[in-house]
Amino acid sequence: MTRYFLGVDIGGTKSHALIADEHGHAVGFAEAGPGNHEVVGYDGLKLVLRRLLRKATRAAGIDRSQIAGAGFGVAGYDWPSELPPTLEAIDALGLDCPIEVVNDTVIGLVAGAEAGWGVALVSGTSNNCWGWDEHHNIGRVIGGGMRFGENAGAYELVMQAIIAIAKAWTQRGPATALTPAFVESFGVADAAHLLEGIQLEQLHPGPWLAPLVFQVAEEGDAVAQGLIRWAGEELADLAKGVIRQLHFQDRAFDIVLVGSMFNGGPLLTDPMKASVWQEAPRARFVRLTAPPVMGAVLLGMQQAGLSLPRLRPRLLETSRSFLSEKQPI
Repeated sequence: MTRYFLGVDIGGTKSHALIADEHGHAVGFAEAGPGNHEVVGYDGLKLVLRRLLRKATRAAGIDRSQIAGAGFGVAGYDWPSELPPTLEAIDALGLDCPIEVVNDTVIGLVAGAEAGWGVALVSGTSNNCWGWDEHHNIGRVIGGGMRFGENAGAYELVMQAIIAIAKAWTQRGPATALTPAFVESFGVADAAHLLEGIQLEQLHPGPWLAPLVFQVAEEGDAVAQGLIRWAGEELADLAKGVIRQLHFQDRAFDIVLVGSMFNGGPLLTDPMKASVWQEAPRARFVRLTAPPVMGAVLLGMQQAGLSLPRLRPRLLETSRSFLSEKQPI
Protein backbone atom coordinates (compact mmCIF):
# COMPACT_ATOMS: atom_id res chain seq x y z
CA MET A 1 0.00 0.00 0.00
CA THR A 2 1.29 3.44 -0.93
CA ARG A 3 2.30 5.63 1.99
CA TYR A 4 1.42 9.31 2.11
CA PHE A 5 2.94 12.24 3.96
CA LEU A 6 1.32 15.41 5.24
CA GLY A 7 2.91 18.83 5.50
CA VAL A 8 1.19 21.77 7.20
CA ASP A 9 2.27 25.42 7.17
CA ILE A 10 0.36 27.42 9.80
CA GLY A 11 0.61 31.18 9.23
CA GLY A 12 -0.63 34.44 10.64
CA THR A 13 -2.69 35.31 7.55
CA LYS A 14 -3.18 31.98 5.78
CA SER A 15 -2.32 28.31 6.22
CA HIS A 16 -1.49 25.53 3.76
CA ALA A 17 -1.49 21.73 3.76
CA LEU A 18 0.17 19.51 1.17
CA ILE A 19 0.07 15.73 0.82
CA ALA A 20 2.64 13.74 -1.18
CA ASP A 21 3.15 10.05 -1.77
CA GLU A 22 6.27 8.09 -0.88
CA HIS A 23 7.66 8.67 -4.38
CA GLY A 24 7.65 12.44 -3.94
CA HIS A 25 4.55 13.23 -5.99
CA ALA A 26 2.32 15.98 -4.55
CA VAL A 27 -1.26 14.69 -4.66
CA GLY A 28 -3.39 17.02 -2.53
CA PHE A 29 -3.41 20.63 -1.41
CA ALA A 30 -5.59 22.76 0.86
CA GLU A 31 -5.67 26.35 2.05
CA ALA A 32 -7.34 27.89 5.09
CA GLY A 33 -7.15 31.10 7.08
CA PRO A 34 -4.76 32.10 9.87
CA GLY A 35 -3.86 29.51 12.48
CA ASN A 36 -1.25 31.34 14.56
CA HIS A 37 -2.51 31.09 18.16
CA GLU A 38 -1.40 34.68 18.74
CA VAL A 39 -4.02 35.66 16.13
CA VAL A 40 -6.84 33.13 16.55
CA GLY A 41 -6.08 31.34 19.83
CA TYR A 42 -5.52 27.62 20.25
CA ASP A 43 -9.18 26.84 19.54
CA GLY A 44 -8.74 28.66 16.24
CA LEU A 45 -5.61 26.62 15.55
CA LYS A 46 -7.59 23.41 16.09
CA LEU A 47 -10.30 24.52 13.68
CA VAL A 48 -7.81 25.45 10.96
CA LEU A 49 -5.92 22.17 11.34
CA ARG A 50 -9.12 20.16 11.03
CA ARG A 51 -10.21 22.13 7.98
CA LEU A 52 -6.84 21.69 6.30
CA LEU A 53 -6.69 17.94 6.92
CA ARG A 54 -10.24 17.38 5.72
CA LYS A 55 -9.73 19.39 2.52
CA ALA A 56 -6.24 18.00 1.76
CA THR A 57 -7.19 14.33 2.22
CA ARG A 58 -10.29 14.86 0.10
CA ALA A 59 -8.19 16.46 -2.65
CA ALA A 60 -5.71 13.59 -2.48
CA GLY A 61 -8.43 10.95 -2.42
CA ILE A 62 -7.06 9.25 0.68
CA ASP A 63 -8.05 8.60 4.27
CA ARG A 64 -6.10 10.05 7.19
CA SER A 65 -5.16 6.50 8.22
CA GLN A 66 -2.94 6.30 5.10
CA ILE A 67 -0.70 9.15 6.33
CA ALA A 68 2.63 7.67 7.43
CA GLY A 69 4.33 10.83 8.66
CA ALA A 70 3.54 14.51 9.12
CA GLY A 71 5.44 17.74 9.56
CA PHE A 72 3.99 20.94 11.02
CA GLY A 73 5.51 24.40 10.70
CA VAL A 74 3.60 26.57 13.13
CA ALA A 75 3.80 30.36 13.31
CA GLY A 76 3.53 31.42 16.94
CA TYR A 77 5.28 28.31 18.27
CA ASP A 78 8.37 30.01 19.63
CA TRP A 79 8.92 28.71 23.16
CA PRO A 80 8.78 25.32 24.97
CA SER A 81 5.76 26.52 26.97
CA GLU A 82 3.81 26.75 23.69
CA LEU A 83 4.49 23.17 22.65
CA PRO A 84 1.92 21.34 24.85
CA PRO A 85 -1.13 23.31 23.61
CA THR A 86 0.19 23.11 20.05
CA LEU A 87 0.52 19.33 20.34
CA GLU A 88 -2.94 19.15 21.86
CA ALA A 89 -4.35 20.90 18.79
CA ILE A 90 -2.49 18.50 16.48
CA ASP A 91 -3.49 15.43 18.51
CA ALA A 92 -7.13 16.36 17.90
CA LEU A 93 -6.59 15.43 14.24
CA GLY A 94 -6.42 11.76 15.17
CA LEU A 95 -3.33 10.99 13.10
CA ASP A 96 -1.69 7.63 13.81
CA CYS A 97 1.81 8.45 12.59
CA PRO A 98 5.04 10.07 13.77
CA ILE A 99 5.09 13.86 13.53
CA GLU A 100 7.55 16.73 13.82
CA VAL A 101 6.53 20.20 14.99
CA VAL A 102 8.75 23.23 14.36
CA ASN A 103 8.48 26.99 14.07
CA ASP A 104 7.30 27.90 10.59
CA THR A 105 10.66 29.50 9.77
CA VAL A 106 12.27 26.05 9.90
CA ILE A 107 10.11 24.59 7.12
CA GLY A 108 11.37 27.36 4.84
CA LEU A 109 14.88 26.19 5.69
CA VAL A 110 14.07 22.54 4.96
CA ALA A 111 12.33 23.50 1.70
CA GLY A 112 15.20 25.65 0.46
CA ALA A 113 18.44 24.14 1.79
CA GLU A 114 19.77 21.33 -0.37
CA ALA A 115 21.03 19.37 2.62
CA GLY A 116 17.95 20.15 4.72
CA TRP A 117 19.92 22.12 7.30
CA GLY A 118 21.52 25.55 7.60
CA VAL A 119 19.98 28.94 8.36
CA ALA A 120 16.67 30.46 7.26
CA LEU A 121 16.53 34.26 7.20
CA VAL A 122 13.04 35.75 6.87
CA SER A 123 12.34 39.30 5.78
CA GLY A 124 8.72 39.86 4.85
CA THR A 125 6.19 41.83 6.86
CA SER A 126 8.64 41.56 9.76
CA ASN A 127 11.69 39.34 10.26
CA ASN A 128 12.91 36.13 11.83
CA CYS A 129 15.89 33.82 11.73
CA TRP A 130 16.20 30.18 12.76
CA GLY A 131 18.65 27.46 11.87
CA TRP A 132 19.61 23.93 12.71
CA ASP A 133 22.51 21.62 12.01
CA GLU A 134 22.37 18.10 10.61
CA HIS A 135 21.55 16.80 14.09
CA HIS A 136 18.67 19.30 14.48
CA ASN A 137 20.41 21.35 17.15
CA ILE A 138 18.61 24.71 16.94
CA GLY A 139 19.85 28.29 16.79
CA ARG A 140 17.39 31.17 16.72
CA VAL A 141 16.54 34.77 17.42
CA ILE A 142 13.57 35.80 19.56
CA GLY A 143 11.26 36.67 16.70
CA GLY A 144 9.86 39.69 18.53
CA GLY A 145 10.86 42.46 16.14
CA MET A 146 12.01 45.94 17.07
CA ARG A 147 11.42 45.66 20.82
CA PHE A 148 14.18 43.03 20.92
CA GLY A 149 16.41 44.86 18.45
CA GLU A 150 15.57 42.45 15.62
CA ASN A 151 15.37 44.13 12.21
CA ALA A 152 14.55 44.42 9.36
CA GLY A 153 11.40 43.36 7.65
CA ALA A 154 9.16 45.74 5.74
CA TYR A 155 7.55 47.08 8.92
CA GLU A 156 10.87 48.01 10.50
CA LEU A 157 12.17 49.57 7.27
CA VAL A 158 9.09 51.79 7.00
CA MET A 159 9.40 52.86 10.64
CA GLN A 160 12.98 53.93 9.95
CA ALA A 161 11.77 55.88 6.92
CA ILE A 162 9.26 57.75 9.12
CA ILE A 163 12.08 58.61 11.52
CA ALA A 164 14.18 59.92 8.62
CA ILE A 165 11.27 62.09 7.42
CA ALA A 166 10.76 63.43 10.95
CA LYS A 167 14.45 64.24 11.32
CA ALA A 168 14.46 66.03 7.98
CA TRP A 169 11.40 68.12 8.94
CA THR A 170 12.89 69.09 12.32
CA GLN A 171 16.31 69.75 10.68
CA ARG A 172 18.01 67.05 12.74
CA GLY A 173 18.84 65.14 9.59
CA PRO A 174 19.32 65.62 5.85
CA ALA A 175 16.51 66.32 3.42
CA THR A 176 15.20 63.22 1.70
CA ALA A 177 13.02 62.39 -1.28
CA LEU A 178 11.17 60.03 1.04
CA THR A 179 9.25 63.07 2.30
CA PRO A 180 7.44 64.01 -0.93
CA ALA A 181 7.02 60.32 -1.80
CA PHE A 182 5.22 59.57 1.49
CA VAL A 183 3.26 62.84 1.32
CA GLU A 184 1.98 61.87 -2.12
CA SER A 185 1.26 58.30 -1.05
CA PHE A 186 -0.96 59.47 1.81
CA GLY A 187 -2.54 62.28 -0.19
CA VAL A 188 -1.74 64.98 2.36
CA ALA A 189 -0.59 68.55 1.79
CA ASP A 190 2.93 68.43 3.18
CA ALA A 191 5.32 66.84 5.68
CA ALA A 192 3.70 68.62 8.64
CA HIS A 193 0.31 67.11 7.82
CA LEU A 194 1.94 63.71 7.28
CA LEU A 195 3.69 63.72 10.67
CA GLU A 196 0.65 65.15 12.44
CA GLY A 197 -1.55 62.43 11.00
CA ILE A 198 0.88 59.71 12.05
CA GLN A 199 1.29 61.09 15.58
CA LEU A 200 -2.48 61.44 16.08
CA GLU A 201 -2.99 57.94 14.59
CA GLN A 202 -5.09 59.29 11.77
CA LEU A 203 -2.59 57.94 9.23
CA HIS A 204 -1.22 54.42 9.50
CA PRO A 205 2.06 53.72 7.70
CA GLY A 206 2.76 50.02 7.37
CA PRO A 207 4.73 47.35 5.53
CA TRP A 208 2.90 48.13 2.29
CA LEU A 209 5.11 51.24 1.97
CA ALA A 210 8.39 49.28 1.81
CA PRO A 211 8.43 49.11 -2.02
CA LEU A 212 8.21 52.91 -2.04
CA VAL A 213 11.38 53.13 0.06
CA PHE A 214 13.16 50.89 -2.46
CA GLN A 215 11.85 53.00 -5.35
CA VAL A 216 13.14 56.22 -3.82
CA ALA A 217 16.50 54.55 -3.16
CA GLU A 218 16.75 53.33 -6.74
CA GLU A 219 16.09 56.90 -7.91
CA GLY A 220 19.25 57.96 -6.10
CA ASP A 221 18.14 59.30 -2.70
CA ALA A 222 21.05 58.87 -0.29
CA VAL A 223 18.88 58.64 2.82
CA ALA A 224 16.72 55.84 1.38
CA GLN A 225 19.82 54.05 0.16
CA GLY A 226 21.26 54.28 3.65
CA LEU A 227 18.09 52.80 5.14
CA ILE A 228 18.19 49.81 2.83
CA ARG A 229 21.87 49.31 3.56
CA TRP A 230 20.96 49.43 7.27
CA ALA A 231 18.26 46.81 6.68
CA GLY A 232 20.74 44.50 4.95
CA GLU A 233 23.24 44.83 7.77
CA GLU A 234 20.54 44.26 10.39
CA LEU A 235 19.43 41.08 8.64
CA ALA A 236 23.05 39.95 8.54
CA ASP A 237 23.23 40.55 12.28
CA LEU A 238 20.32 38.13 12.82
CA ALA A 239 22.00 35.49 10.67
CA LYS A 240 25.37 35.93 12.37
CA GLY A 241 23.81 35.36 15.79
CA VAL A 242 22.36 32.04 14.64
CA ILE A 243 25.63 31.13 12.90
CA ARG A 244 27.50 31.63 16.17
CA GLN A 245 24.98 29.58 18.14
CA LEU A 246 25.41 26.66 15.73
CA HIS A 247 29.20 27.08 15.30
CA PHE A 248 28.86 27.40 11.53
CA GLN A 249 31.64 29.98 11.12
CA ASP A 250 34.02 27.62 9.32
CA ARG A 251 31.41 25.41 7.65
CA ALA A 252 29.84 25.41 4.20
CA PHE A 253 26.07 25.76 4.57
CA ASP A 254 23.01 27.35 2.97
CA ILE A 255 21.34 30.53 4.15
CA VAL A 256 17.81 30.38 2.75
CA LEU A 257 16.30 33.80 2.07
CA VAL A 258 12.55 33.86 2.67
CA GLY A 259 10.19 36.77 2.11
CA SER A 260 9.29 39.61 -0.21
CA MET A 261 11.92 42.08 1.05
CA PHE A 262 14.57 40.10 -0.80
CA ASN A 263 12.88 41.12 -4.04
CA GLY A 264 14.63 44.44 -3.41
CA GLY A 265 17.78 42.97 -4.95
CA PRO A 266 21.43 43.99 -4.53
CA LEU A 267 20.72 47.25 -2.64
CA LEU A 268 19.62 45.03 0.23
CA THR A 269 21.47 41.78 -0.33
CA ASP A 270 24.96 43.06 -1.18
CA PRO A 271 25.64 44.67 2.23
CA MET A 272 23.93 41.73 3.93
CA LYS A 273 26.13 39.17 2.20
CA ALA A 274 29.31 41.16 2.78
CA SER A 275 28.58 41.32 6.50
CA VAL A 276 27.70 37.62 6.80
CA TRP A 277 30.81 36.56 4.89
CA GLN A 278 32.97 38.35 7.44
CA GLU A 279 31.63 35.84 9.98
CA ALA A 280 31.10 32.78 7.78
CA PRO A 281 32.99 33.03 4.46
CA ARG A 282 31.68 29.67 3.17
CA ALA A 283 27.99 30.53 3.56
CA ARG A 284 25.90 30.11 0.40
CA PHE A 285 22.82 32.26 -0.16
CA VAL A 286 19.74 30.55 -1.61
CA ARG A 287 16.50 32.37 -2.49
CA LEU A 288 13.52 30.23 -1.53
CA THR A 289 11.47 29.43 -4.62
CA ALA A 290 9.65 26.36 -3.29
CA PRO A 291 6.40 26.67 -1.32
CA PRO A 292 7.38 26.54 2.38
CA VAL A 293 4.79 23.81 3.02
CA MET A 294 7.02 21.52 0.96
CA GLY A 295 9.51 21.66 3.84
CA ALA A 296 6.82 20.39 6.19
CA VAL A 297 6.16 17.41 3.89
CA LEU A 298 9.89 16.64 3.88
CA LEU A 299 9.88 16.66 7.68
CA GLY A 300 7.04 14.15 7.60
CA MET A 301 9.01 11.96 5.19
CA GLN A 302 12.04 12.23 7.43
CA GLN A 303 9.99 10.74 10.26
CA ALA A 304 9.62 7.59 8.15
CA GLY A 305 13.32 7.44 7.27
CA LEU A 306 12.92 8.29 3.60
CA SER A 307 15.82 9.71 1.58
CA LEU A 308 15.16 13.43 1.28
CA PRO A 309 17.88 14.20 -1.32
CA ARG A 310 16.33 11.59 -3.62
CA LEU A 311 12.76 12.84 -3.17
CA ARG A 312 13.35 16.59 -3.00
CA PRO A 313 13.61 17.33 -6.77
CA ARG A 314 10.42 15.46 -7.63
CA LEU A 315 8.52 16.96 -4.73
CA LEU A 316 9.71 20.43 -5.71
CA GLU A 317 8.55 19.97 -9.29
CA THR A 318 5.16 18.46 -8.50
CA SER A 319 4.34 20.75 -5.59
CA ARG A 320 5.01 23.83 -7.72
CA SER A 321 2.75 22.61 -10.50
CA PHE A 322 0.12 21.34 -8.08
CA LEU A 323 -0.05 24.59 -6.13
CA SER A 324 -0.05 26.69 -9.29
CA GLU A 325 -3.44 25.20 -10.09
CA LYS A 326 -4.82 26.12 -6.68
CA GLN A 327 -2.96 29.10 -5.30
CA PRO A 328 -0.12 31.32 -6.56
CA ILE A 329 3.15 30.60 -4.77
